[in-house]
Amino acid sequence: EVQLVESGGGLVQPGGSLRLSCAASGFTFSSSVMKWFRQAQGQGLEWVSSISQSGAVTNYADSVKGRFTISRDNAKDTLYLQLNSLKTEDTAMYYCQKGENRGQGTQVTVSS
Repeated sequence: EVQLVESGGGLVQPGGSLRLSCAASGFTFSSSVMKWFRQAQGQGLEWVSSISQSGAVTNYADSVKGRFTISRDNAKDTLYLQLNSLKTEDTAMYYCQKGENRGQGTQVTVSS
């Protein structure tokens, strides 16, 4: 059974940073493309970033490019998302995803 457990969210001031983690189990993590999505309250699901199996190839939504960094540790079956220069519009529930499977999410709130 695929399990994805996100953590690391919280309340941060504009301009601040957070590091999200996603612990994966139940599948071969190192063979899987992984993605981060987010969903603001009352809004649809928005793709944020993707990373290839080895981590060599990454892609970002224009809204986060240059501020967020996706990475992975295949030895630890863990996906990361470093969030820097946070803006109020980054406030959302953040989810990691493998195929059609998604975790329960971790809330990021950016507010002064």
